Parts: sequence; C-alpha cells; structure tokens
Amino acid sequence: MTELQIVDFKKEYAEYFYNLNIEWLQKYFYVEPYDEKILSNPQEYVIDSGGFIFFAKLNNEIIGVVSLINQKTFFELSKMAVSPKYQGLGIGLQLMNFCIDFAKNKNWKSITLYSHRKLVSAIHLYKKVGFTEISLEENSHYERSDIKMLLELS
Repeated sequence: MTELQIVDFKKEYAEYFYNLNIEWLQKYFYVEPYDEKILSNPQEYVIDSGGFIFFAKLNNEIIGVVSLINQKTFFELSKMAVSPKYQGLGIGLQLMNFCIDFAKNKNWKSITLYSHRKLVSAIHLYKKVGFTEISLEENSHYERSDIKMLLELS
C-alpha cells in the first residue's frame, strides 16, 4: 500500500466531491438544496469564490474529500467525507490536520464548521484537534446543523 496523498481540486475529481458527500448525507440525513448547489458545482461555489477542496488519494483512488469554503467573513471547513471502506483508518484526521496546517500557512485566524450532534465520530474528531463549540446562529445555511464549532489558529 502506498502512502496517502492529499491533492488539490481538479475538475476531473468533481464527481468524487459530489458522490462521497451525497453518500454520507443520504445515510444520516438528506441532501439539502444548499448541499446540492455546492456539490453540483464546486468550481463555481467553492474554488471561484476563494475556497479550496482537497482529496485523499490512496493507490490512485480518491477515498476522501474536504473543503474550506470562503464565507466572506470566515472560512468554513465543510463537505468532509471518507469512503465507507476506508473509514476508521485515520483518513479524516489526516484531512483535518492538512486543512489546519494549510490555514495556518495562510495566516488565517480561525476555521469554523457546522455539524450535527448525531455525528458522534465527527464531533469527537473536531474536539480532538481543538475545535470548541460556539453559539449557532438561528439562520444557519444548513437546516440540519445543531452545533457550530470554532478552531482558533493564532
């Protein structure tokens, strides 16, 4: 087995961004209109608006994804997914650490994320790397979110 690589967005990877995220959304929730918009056109709604998408690649197979979406006043860690057959191997942690290092190199002050408390493993991962819970605004762009977390970088 070769080493896990984390690679930048390429148009040919857009289908993995969509499929990996749709898979977990349908398993735990449902696909909201905001999800569909972002996932269907990552070039326009993430990359062209100043955001970033990274993929976990193992043996030439895309097995995970994460994005940092520019929300104008903050960057949101979002759309993180790992293929079910590779879950439990620390891929999510590697993606998370990559994003944190990336943000620090960009001199960002923080990273924000939205989640749901029933995603126990994800919440555990976020806390493990230093995210803390903050107040969730009433009109979050995700209907399903019931927790907002912040990682201070500086």
